[in-house]
Amino acid sequence: MLRYAIVFLVIALIAALFGFTGIAAGAASIAKILFVVFLVLFVLSLIFGGIRRGPRV
Repeated sequence: MLRYAIVFLVIALIAALFGFTGIAAGAASIAKILFVVFLVLFVLSLIFGGIRRGPRV
């Protein structure tokens, strides 16, 4: 998931460099959405991983 966010960010930067503003804006917005989804899934996996292990003795 994070890899896709980075790929779309690179596409947005390259498109902005060449002046394709519409494509750059679209790729940047997709990268932002994917990054937020990645962060949410990461935090959830940390929380549920800690719950599943149980307390340390």
